[in-house]
Amino acid sequence: MPGSTYSYTKLITSEHADKAKFMATVSASFQPFADLLDLYSQVPTLYDVDQAVGAQLDIIGQWVGRNRNLSLPIAGVYFAFDTPGLGFDQGVWLGPYDSATGVVSLSDQYFRLLIKSAIMNNQWNGSLADAYLFAGQVFDAFGYSFVINDYCNLTMSLEIQGPANPPPLVVALLTGGYFDIRPAGILISSYIHP
Repeated sequence: MPGSTYSYTKLITSEHADKAKFMATVSASFQPFADLLDLYSQVPTLYDVDQAVGAQLDIIGQWVGRNRNLSLPIAGVYFAFDTPGLGFDQGVWLGPYDSATGVVSLSDQYFRLLIKSAIMNNQWNGSLADAYLFAGQVFDAFGYSFVINDYCNLTMSLEIQGPANPPPLVVALLTGGYFDIRPAGILISSYIHP
């Protein structure tokens, strides 16, 4: 969408404002500046975590230290007819260039979750209250809540509560340590999900 040159042409005095060719020349001369200002006004929304897609999301991932391409493939998340939790609208569909051994590149939806978890992890103070806030912001989008069981022996367990069969990729990212919801020095002894 081209920017408006009205802020420039309104400054022309009435002596020249009625000259059509002059106004067209001024408007054409300032059109690149108006377009640039319009682009600058859109930059904050282009790099908003909730609205960014594709390359913009990759750049946000670089800013927070996360990559869409995982170092190890995540197995057991692709669609399958006879596997519970991997049926229609549950499993990830195998794309034409995806590895058959597991997910190695996240879609925008799951990469956005990974970015949000990295941002929240960087702001987290390690308290249990902040852990619930952190987990809620990641898992509320899928309709799940989180219970943290602290065993007071430097171990804890994480329990996902909600409807049966949470998205298998989210569970795989959680159990694989990509959503690092634990204080320093505490080990996660188990993951419990429906």
